[in-house]
Amino acid sequence: MAERVPLMVSFAILLSVAGAFGVDYPVQPVPFTAVRITGGFWEAKQEINRTVTVPFALQQCEESHRLKNFDLAAGTMRRRAAGEKTFQNTPATLYPFDDSDVYKVIEGASYALSTHPNAALEQRLDAVIARVAAAQELDGYLYTFRTMHPDSPAHEWINQKRWLNDPTLSHELYNLGHLYEAAVAHFQATGKRTLLEVALKSAGLLWHDFGSGELRIAPGHEVVEMGLVKLYRVTGDRRWLQLAQVFLDARGPGGPEYNQRHLRVVDQATAVGHAVRANYLYAGMADVAALTGDQRYVAAITRISDNVTAKKLYLTGSVGARADGEAYGDDYELPNDGYNETCAAVALMMWNHRMFLLTGDAGYVDVLERSCFNGMISGVSLSGDRFFYTNPCVYDGARKNNSGFAGRVPWFGCACCPPNLMRTLAALTGYFYAVRDDSLYVNFFAQSEGEVTVAGTPVQLVQSTDYPWNGRVRLTVSPRQPKTFTVRVRIPEWAQGRPVPSDLYGYDDPRPATWSVQVAGQPAAPLVEHGYATITREWHPGDVVEIDLPVNVRAVHGNPQIAATRDRIAFERGPIVYCVEAVDHSFLPENLVVSSHAKVIAEPQPSLLGGITVLKIDRSDHAEPVTAIPYYAWNNRGLAPMAVWLMRR
Repeated sequence: MAERVPLMVSFAILLSVAGAFGVDYPVQPVPFTAVRITGGFWEAKQEINRTVTVPFALQQCEESHRLKNFDLAAGTMRRRAAGEKTFQNTPATLYPFDDSDVYKVIEGASYALSTHPNAALEQRLDAVIARVAAAQELDGYLYTFRTMHPDSPAHEWINQKRWLNDPTLSHELYNLGHLYEAAVAHFQATGKRTLLEVALKSAGLLWHDFGSGELRIAPGHEVVEMGLVKLYRVTGDRRWLQLAQVFLDARGPGGPEYNQRHLRVVDQATAVGHAVRANYLYAGMADVAALTGDQRYVAAITRISDNVTAKKLYLTGSVGARADGEAYGDDYELPNDGYNETCAAVALMMWNHRMFLLTGDAGYVDVLERSCFNGMISGVSLSGDRFFYTNPCVYDGARKNNSGFAGRVPWFGCACCPPNLMRTLAALTGYFYAVRDDSLYVNFFAQSEGEVTVAGTPVQLVQSTDYPWNGRVRLTVSPRQPKTFTVRVRIPEWAQGRPVPSDLYGYDDPRPATWSVQVAGQPAAPLVEHGYATITREWHPGDVVEIDLPVNVRAVHGNPQIAATRDRIAFERGPIVYCVEAVDHSFLPENLVVSSHAKVIAEPQPSLLGGITVLKIDRSDHAEPVTAIPYYAWNNRGLAPMAVWLMRR
């Protein structure tokens, strides 16, 4: 049996390796393993993810034959080694990137193991990893479509020679990026090096082929950059960080915008092309910037982030308006039937979290929260086994817009989104807290318990709240011994009178909510810095901070330059965006006319859609009120038309 590394020790290694070289993110995240959700909204989501989605995704990898591809690759190598020199196998699936789905499922399952040890799941992963390892060639190459069919390309996207088609469609490096992330996750969860050794052998081949800089390949679908950085963090081997930078600097100029090869990464200023590729690229740039100190990357991704937040972000926190190329559109191109791939929302969360870690600015967490509660979580059904690939803001009840299907489905031929959701939900608590010197950042509000170290002192944190349905949060701060430090509590943009940190959307009534903070039972008037209420004092075990963020219903309008939202109105309450579904009415939601001065009542309905708060919107003239439900919960009661943006009277 492989030697185990204690769980918290392995995560400490991950966070400390870069620090040993003196460069890293100025703000350090608190590992997701140090925070446990104990009730409320996110506990239900995580529990369904762990008990339903994880085993379901493993089953789908088997039934869809994604795992069979690894067996076929191993079989080809075995039979050729035995003397059948021309033997080849035909791929069992359609796409060369199908390997990556297996890796993401391993990653998500490993995160689940990190917080809920499970011997049966661990053994199941051991068996899957053994099949992956058996498909790796002697020099470290791992790409099942080529290995099982080595004499000629088994798919039109593959070149006769390794790597040469990666800038377009082969996805060789994309697969490896997800392999590296899975390997680190599995090592952290179990202490076993089985998959990590596969990843390191593969990375060694990349160093051999790309480390000199003679072979200049810009990954066609970014993610290998983030994967290499994770390998660097867990091993301290600077080759992996250097390789990540090699791949970043291989981009542009003169390539297609589709995969961000039109300019050098340091010269880019707007979000363009395939939205998932783009957001993975920007997140990888943030990692390399943090670990190298290269401010050119920081300047570029700051420009690009400003462009997204001000001109290309949906109210639901989704991005990627165009179905053609699954791409970002032009500035203010935000059609209500936009594409909005689930993976793009996941990647946007990754990128914005990294921007926060670079800057300590709460605006990035505001965007992350908006994506999390709306555009990301909408991608999985309340049951945990049905998924959306696309997340539009209007639906006619019949269109097959979900990767060729109408409504939620169990799996896809291109199945990137389900395991992306799975791994995000499993490690969600990694977004909750962060630390910088003597400051503790409180970013997410959820019923939870956590342990952090601030100013060298261990501190226990307990949150009691019914967020997002209620904005009251009771935070108990218990340092091991009395200690002076600063607690920085995020005051969301929605509580400060605007939906997002730009003028892309606005509230009809922009007055800030009357939020308040009490410390040890006494009212406080904290200074707000970069979106955080700052409380500096000597903290004692059991000290309580009470935050009240009134979750008032807000009528929302779009920037006049957004054609799709002109003369339309949307509603949100706290971080939750609402929609109207025809299952509750006898009319088409998109054609519904609502007054901007309509009376709206928030009504808790604990037995509906897993427990939600609905909005009852008055239509006057004695007409039946309009019922609005949280956007994330739509299409959980069958096919029906839906709309976020309603016509304004």
